[in-house]
Amino acid sequence: MKPTVRGTLAAVITCVAAAAAGAVAASPAAAAGSVPVPVPLEGVENSLNMELPHAGVELPLPTPGSPEAPRYTEGRLLPDRALPQLPVEAGLPGADVRAPLPRVLGDDFDHAAAGAPASAVNALAPGASLDAPLTAPDAGNFGVPGLKPPQAGVLAPALSAVPAADLATGPGL
Repeated sequence: MKPTVRGTLAAVITCVAAAAAGAVAASPAAAAGSVPVPVPLEGVENSLNMELPHAGVELPLPTPGSPEAPRYTEGRLLPDRALPQLPVEAGLPGADVRAPLPRVLGDDFDHAAAGAPASAVNALAPGASLDAPLTAPDAGNFGVPGLKPPQAGVLAPALSAVPAADLATGPGL
């Protein structure tokens, strides 16, 4: 093998390996669905010399889905959904807050916590359904299609979610 061919093959293999490594490195974050973001309050705790709430947030990553293929039905010249609806999956952001509650007697602390986990949100973009103003070819009319009123419809967007929240108190911080 000539040195130029070897160099070209080495460059191609290096590029493929780098692309594969980049895809593998990016996949855990994309597979998680949400990214945790802590709220740093330690500096304020140290400067004020007191316990502050601990807070964290989860931010969802939207992922587009694949639209349904157009459906051909008998008696129509155009498919049922000429402009298909695009599904998008995302989530509502989640939050977790824990605040200290001082006990009336003693130096210990209890806590009050509020948590709202990130929940899924499924959405469908609007779509369109159209039909031509012609019927199918008619054998009784020498194969000439007949006329009919045109049909047009808008497929409404859809949104579904199931949010949840949790309030709790307990001993310890």
